[in-house]
Amino acid sequence: MIFFIAGIAAAVAILVFLKGKLKALAAVGILIALFGCVVMIPTGYTGVVTVFGRVTDKTLEAGLHFVAPWYSIVKMDNRTQRASIETQAFSSDIQQVDVIMSVNYSIDKETAQELYKSVGRNYYENIVYPRILECTKACFSQYTAESLVANRNVLSGKIMNDLSADMRSFGVKVINVSIEDIDFTDAFTDAVEAKQVAEQQKLKAAIEQEQLTLEAEAEAKRAVLKAESDLEVARMEAESNEILSASFSENLIEYYYIQKWNGVLPQVVSDSSVVPILKDTD
Repeated sequence: MIFFIAGIAAAVAILVFLKGKLKALAAVGILIALFGCVVMIPTGYTGVVTVFGRVTDKTLEAGLHFVAPWYSIVKMDNRTQRASIETQAFSSDIQQVDVIMSVNYSIDKETAQELYKSVGRNYYENIVYPRILECTKACFSQYTAESLVANRNVLSGKIMNDLSADMRSFGVKVINVSIEDIDFTDAFTDAVEAKQVAEQQKLKAAIEQEQLTLEAEAEAKRAVLKAESDLEVARMEAESNEILSASFSENLIEYYYIQKWNGVLPQVVSDSSVVPILKDTD
């Protein structure tokens, strides 16, 4: 519009003061005015058309456009934008947490003019950033401090879902939420480390005790097996002796006696009923 007004003013001046060169200079003024009616919308932007500050329903796509001189064009960025945020939150057990996160978002082309009309060009500062903080603090307050680190992906997904629901009515699309770092106070970190060390020592002691128990049980089993083996050997020896003793009849004893006799009669017999046999010394 500025170029258009300047062109009209130049044309009027030409008509009043430079009548001799009216045609040529008037043409220059007209070209300047026409140039002011040409608008170029970059790729990835939507042009919101306003008339004297009032937002219309008309929008311009990327490209070169010829518009009325009383139109003003506001370029709204529809590309994916990234917000890096550092904030603080509290867990359900009232532990302070320092959070570093990033949010990727974009605005819809179809509702760009409505977003500009209701919020303005500073929509990130006015609605996106405050709601990111609100959703983050609300989600973190549902978990204990110790469970926050393990549930980082769950937290990212929950924040994204809650934030998307809030931003949808404004025409802002939340593409991704990433929690990059979670940090606690030094006192809490030291307490967690001490607890982990104690749990590890307790686990180690339990494992060692279990090992000792297993070794004792194994030794007891070996002792039982050895006692049973010794008892079985003794039983077998007793049975063998019993069988051997039962097999020693008088005839068998006499048989073994005959087998061992060398054929020589005894020289002296102590029984008085038997005449002693004296060996001839001649």
